[in-house]
Amino acid sequence: MIKNIALVFLGGGAGSTLRFLLGSWLNQYFPWAAGTFSANILGSLLIGLLMGWFIKWPHLEADLRLLLAIGFCGGFTTFSAFALEQVNMIKNGATLHALVYMASSMALGVAAVFLGLWLSRH
Repeated sequence: MIKNIALVFLGGGAGSTLRFLLGSWLNQYFPWAAGTFSANILGSLLIGLLMGWFIKWPHLEADLRLLLAIGFCGGFTTFSAFALEQVNMIKNGATLHALVYMASSMALGVAAVFLGLWLSRH
């Protein structure tokens, strides 16, 4: 278990660092959240590629999945994990559940940020 935690920790640290660097670089050139947007899309592409490879080549070490898919992609963007969960729900026939989960996650996530900001001021 300690090894698994260490792999996720190392991958997550690397992913978070790369997200910070990407955001710092892109956000100085674009007035919108280009860094976050790019990390979300690139992270989603990467987790899709990784999971496809893990399915295609099941002999790949589980440690790689922990380090790269869960750790790195999770640190780079939690949106990639969110997107993968949606795909899995849709593939398993739970399309309505996936749509409700997507819409409520976005709406409640934004509302929670507003609530947190409001609570911090009062």
